Amino acid sequence: MKVKIIKWNSVATWRWKIAYDDVCGICQVHFDGTCPTCKYPGDDCSLLSGKCGHNFHMHCIVEWIKQESSKGQCPMCRQKFEWKDNPALAAPTPA
Repeated sequence: MKVKIIKWNSVATWRWKIAYDDVCGICQVHFDGTCPTCKYPGDDCSLLSGKCGHNFHMHCIVEWIKQESSKGQCPMCRQKFEWKDNPALAAPTPA
């Protein structure tokens, strides 16, 4: 018996590789979604992780740090916010 495939529909999902948080500490939107300034999740709305261990949408933390009242501190723990080099967050991976 031979089978002939006429049409193929596929569905895929993806997730960010992060250990603890599942929502941005600033906008409270899930990381699988987008920050309030973006239309589509992915490379244009990447995640940034601080050395303190908190994760944020890139646009959210950049806008937070720009504010004079933030004093350059993490909005969650108030430590000085420093970026953490994390290649796992560089691009989304299939789930």
